[in-house]
Amino acid sequence: MVKAAAAAAAIVRGEIVAYPTETFYGLAVDAVDEGALARLCVLKGREAEKAFPLLVSGREMLSSLCSEVSPLAERLMAQYWPGPLTLALPARPGLPASIVADGYVAVRVSSHALAQALVVALGRPITATSANPAGAPPSRTASEVAAYFAAPICSILDGGATPGGRPSTLARVRGERVEILRRGAVVLTGV
Repeated sequence: MVKAAAAAAAIVRGEIVAYPTETFYGLAVDAVDEGALARLCVLKGREAEKAFPLLVSGREMLSSLCSEVSPLAERLMAQYWPGPLTLALPARPGLPASIVADGYVAVRVSSHALAQALVVALGRPITATSANPAGAPPSRTASEVAAYFAAPICSILDGGATPGGRPSTLARVRGERVEILRRGAVVLTGV
């Protein structure tokens, strides 16, 4: 079993690492390593135009990605982070195209201890795309990840079975307006 520090070292080398989250297993690369992002896109078989969501460790790391965080976004983060709410916020200039969609970067703080440990060990944002080829069901266990992506293509940080269910909710925050881009585990009411 790969440990968080070893998984972070693999990410630094540009490798892809699967890890558990509060919903499904995700695939991690360094969010600003364009070569690793390109390899991840090929591995998943997904369109290059579809931006990868990211995990951050907290507010300080978020500021390296986002140009602004509105008061509404702050309230949503306070209420739902850590957890399965991904917020699309205005992106800082100069970020890789594969993590930006329409000028926004999608970020969350995971409530899964191993996912959070991986981000902290790396000290930078990681991708949080589901650990499955495009169009296939997401992986709930390390063995399901291994069935999709055999070693050495992908290292696995095994944290046991994940809950599954619905993916993280994806919401774009434009000032004081919220637009639900994907319904998921968090139901936003009154926004």
